[in-house]
Amino acid sequence: MYQLDDDSYLFPPVSEAMREPNGLLAIGGDLSSRRLQSAYYDGIFPWFNPGEVPLWWSPDPRAVLKVGDLHISRSMKKTLKKSPYRITINHAFQQVIEACAIRAEGTWILPSVRAGYIALHEEGIAHSIEAWHGDKLVGGLYGVNVGHLFCGESMFSRMNDASKCAFITFYFHFLRYNGQLFDCQVLNHHTASLGAKEISRRDFLHILYRWRDQRINPACWLPQSIDLPKSFEISPLYK
Repeated sequence: MYQLDDDSYLFPPVSEAMREPNGLLAIGGDLSSRRLQSAYYDGIFPWFNPGEVPLWWSPDPRAVLKVGDLHISRSMKKTLKKSPYRITINHAFQQVIEACAIRAEGTWILPSVRAGYIALHEEGIAHSIEAWHGDKLVGGLYGVNVGHLFCGESMFSRMNDASKCAFITFYFHFLRYNGQLFDCQVLNHHTASLGAKEISRRDFLHILYRWRDQRINPACWLPQSIDLPKSFEISPLYK
């Protein structure tokens, strides 16, 4: 396992990641915006428990949601038709990341982690999607944009399906700007229910390297309200 140099933001090749625990590549370093940018650019992300030094990962396989693989259940379609929430982008990044930190017991989203991602947000690289009920923030998610990829980090809900409504609405918005892939990192029940699947790290990196230097239209990330396309129910872009 590679010990990061505090004076360098370079990471070792992801091919050197451990098999057990799966994907552990490096240890140490800070959580500055510059180091986080370097990590995501190479398909690496941080995750560690409270009291630990930062751990950096690039697992094999990798969980992703590809264009066209979105799954919307019948019950979720009914919820979306009701439009119970107003969905926005980049209206409340700090509130979203703080809510995500509160949601998980033993969270790794510590103050130093929040500070790093807030700095990324201020540089226009990390983004939040919010679900509002009236004037109350009731759900959302945040993640990091790398070229035409969106790397999801965490989500929360205070009302039924709020984060799912936010993500599904954002999915179609991101595709309108030629978004190519949603990186879900590690497969879990929630992401699998939305259609995420595992692909090899090699295939993930192939997609990342193809799209990471192609900047998406900045209009994608302007603070704005977003809606589902009127034709989403018959769109071929979800199953």
